Amino acid sequence: MVESLNSKVEIVVDGTSYAGFAQYGKIMIGNAGFEFYDDKKVSNFVQIPWEEIESVTVSVLFGGKWIPRFSIKTKSDGSFIFAAKEVKAVLRAVRSHIGKEKMYRSLSFFQVIKRGTSALFKKKN
Repeated sequence: MVESLNSKVEIVVDGTSYAGFAQYGKIMIGNAGFEFYDDKKVSNFVQIPWEEIESVTVSVLFGGKWIPRFSIKTKSDGSFIFAAKEVKAVLRAVRSHIGKEKMYRSLSFFQVIKRGTSALFKKKN
């Protein structure tokens, strides 16, 4: 069995990790870090201490009404993509630990298209 980073747990919700194939399990937010534990296979887990998190990027659709997923970028291990049943509660708990300045909103579909087309027609100096 894996030992948790946290000594005090703030929130536990059902979630999905998109590391390779989708893995369903529990997301746990506590005093020491962010954790994901797979329901079926105990050896599949992700533990990220708060000091290791560089940024959190949130995918927001329909004018802020729906948040399908979020990505946590770490300083050394790359980025991890997660979804949760209660995403807003998870993100509020994460924000209280890492600060608002490390939370970002991802670009919308049209913003990506606009940047791509403007980059095509931009003159090279």
